Amino acid sequence: MKTLFLTNEYPPTIYGGAGVHVDYLSRELAKLMEVEVRCFGADKRESRLASQHLVATGFGASTAEYGAPKHLQGVFSALQRCLDWNSTGIDADVVHLHTWYTHLGGILAKLNYGIPLVLTVHSLEPLRPWKREQIQGGYDFSCWVERTAIEMADGVVAVSEDTKADILRLFSVPESKIHVIHNGIDLDEFQKGGGLDVLEKYGIDSRKPFVLFVGRITRQKGIIHLANAIRHMSRDFQVVLCAGAPDTPEIALEMKRSVDAAQALHGSVVWVEKMVPKQDLIKLYSLAEAFCCPSVYEPFGIINLEAMACQTPVVASAVGGIKEVVVDGDTGFLVPLSLKGGTFEPLDADAFERNLAGKVNQIMADDALRSRMATSGRKRVEDHFSWAAIAARTRAMYEQLISEHQKAK
Repeated sequence: MKTLFLTNEYPPTIYGGAGVHVDYLSRELAKLMEVEVRCFGADKRESRLASQHLVATGFGASTAEYGAPKHLQGVFSALQRCLDWNSTGIDADVVHLHTWYTHLGGILAKLNYGIPLVLTVHSLEPLRPWKREQIQGGYDFSCWVERTAIEMADGVVAVSEDTKADILRLFSVPESKIHVIHNGIDLDEFQKGGGLDVLEKYGIDSRKPFVLFVGRITRQKGIIHLANAIRHMSRDFQVVLCAGAPDTPEIALEMKRSVDAAQALHGSVVWVEKMVPKQDLIKLYSLAEAFCCPSVYEPFGIINLEAMACQTPVVASAVGGIKEVVVDGDTGFLVPLSLKGGTFEPLDADAFERNLAGKVNQIMADDALRSRMATSGRKRVEDHFSWAAIAARTRAMYEQLISEHQKAK
C-alpha cells in the first residue's frame, strides 16, 4: 500500500502546525508502508530519499510572468503545483491532502486516477475570515475549493472533536466519513533539557524567570491580545515572544505598536522577531517557567503539546482542540474566551487579557504548582499523543477506505 501526501509545508520549510504534522506523520507512516510526499519547493525540482519507504519531491512555480495582483500570485502558484503534481503521474493507492493549497490537486487525483481521497483538516477557511486581509478575493476561492474537497472526500480527518463538530456544522459530510485523529509529538525529541547559552543568543536575562510565547503573527494566534495582557503581568518575570512571519504589513505594524506599549509599561519584554530553529525552541520551552497560548481559533495546537512534553505548564485560551490537550488545573490553566457572534473578536477583550495575565501570574508565583503541572503535562503527552499510535490509526483508515473503494467498483 502506498499513500501520496500533497502539502505546502515540508522540511526545511515549515512555519505552522500543518507542516509539523506532515513531517512527523510521514516519517512514522514510512515505518509501516510506502509514502510519497509532493510539496512546494524551489523552482528546480529535487527528490530527497528520507528513508527506504519515504520519498519527497519539491515542486516549484515561477510567478515571474504573472499579470495577476501580487496578493493572488500565491493562490495561482499553488494551483500550478496542483496541476504539476497530477501531470507528473500518480501510482499511489490513496491521496492525502494537507491545507487548502493542495485541495485542487487531490480533487484531480481522485477524478483522474480513481483513487480514494483523504483530507486532514488542520483549520477551516470559514473560521479564518481575517485571511481576506491577506489574499482578498483569493479567500473566496480558498473557501470554495476547501468545501468542494471536503464534501467529495472519501475520508476526512479531524484533529480534534471540536474540529469534527465544526465540519459537521459547516459542511455536508456524513459523520461516518469523519475520523478524529489527534496530532502528536516526538517524545524523544521534545523533552526537558537545554543549556543557558540559548538565553544569551536571544537576549533573555538568565537571572530572571520568563513566560514564553511561540507562534506566527496572525489573528488566529491571539498574539495582539497577549501583548495587551502584558501590562497586567507581574514585573518579577520576563515575557519572551518568539513571534515572526506576520500575515500582513498591517498586523506587523499593530504588533510593533502593542509590544512597544507593553515594554514601556512592563519593562521586561523580549521580542524575537523570527521563527526559532527547533533545537533552540526545545531549549526555550525547557527553560521557561510557563508557556502562553492565547489563540482565538485553534483546531488542535501542537505548540501546547511541545511545551507540555518539555515539562512546562501551559496557560491557554479555552478554544477548539486546546481543550482536548490542556487539562485545566492539572497541566495548566484554560482561560474562558467568548467571541462576538460571527467573528473571532473576544466579546470582552479587556476581561480576556486580564484573565490571561492573572493565570500567568498565578503559575509564575507558585513553585509547587509549576512543579506539579510540569509532571502532569509530560505524563499526559506520553499517555495520549505519540506519533506511532497516530500513524497506526491513519494506516488502518487507509486500509478501510481502499477496501470500500474496491468493493464499490
